[in-house]
Amino acid sequence: MGNGEKTAVLGVNFDVVTMDGAVEKALSFLREDKPHTIFTPNPEIVLEARKNKAFKDILNSADLLIPDGIGVVYASRLNKVKIRQRVPGYDLLLNIFNEIRNTGETVYFFGGAPGVAELAKLKMEERFPGLKIVGASDGYFDAEKERFIINDIITKKPDILLAGLGFPKQETWIHEHKGVLPAKILIGVGGTLDGYSGKFRRSPVIWQKLGLEWFHRLIRDPKRFKRQLKLPLFVLIVLKEKIFGAEKQDNP
Repeated sequence: MGNGEKTAVLGVNFDVVTMDGAVEKALSFLREDKPHTIFTPNPEIVLEARKNKAFKDILNSADLLIPDGIGVVYASRLNKVKIRQRVPGYDLLLNIFNEIRNTGETVYFFGGAPGVAELAKLKMEERFPGLKIVGASDGYFDAEKERFIINDIITKKPDILLAGLGFPKQETWIHEHKGVLPAKILIGVGGTLDGYSGKFRRSPVIWQKLGLEWFHRLIRDPKRFKRQLKLPLFVLIVLKEKIFGAEKQDNP
């Protein structure tokens, strides 16, 4: 499962786990009758946390904080304690789904544009026969609809709740509601439901293995250019903090 080591990147305390270790730890959460949070920061999320202490504190309160970005992995290599591999939340969940199908464990999809969660539910049930997805709700809501969604989740009692609301909204929402929701695992999934629904396609495996999935997505969607400028900014800030020692980077 891992030895419980953590390493800090710009003050965000990542668990040092492999994909297998993250899956094992998540499955152990399902054996405990209490809520656990899993968050999946990439460099963009780390930069947001750097300027938003409340958000950073929410991330650091997670029961499992995994590096969903190759930039985080590379940044950790400047530390004494290093992250060995990227652990994408997208793939972590697929591995969990494979482990829990044909069991009594259940899942709820929450987030995305209208229709996305429902379509993702159908696609995942087709991909993983025996997987029990007990509900799906989109991420566009006012206060009244939010109450309906919360009541639906409470009624259906999922073991795993996926919240795809974008950061920092999804992490904040999970942190605020985990005490009233029945799920044993609450995980912020960003645009994962879009991928599961088929709304967008993952980059080819070779790009993923080379750590260039971000670049492939940029080629496919040049409108992401402004957003991708945060990657070199992240690198510069990490180097500056390491050189000048403005933030403690090792062993939080």
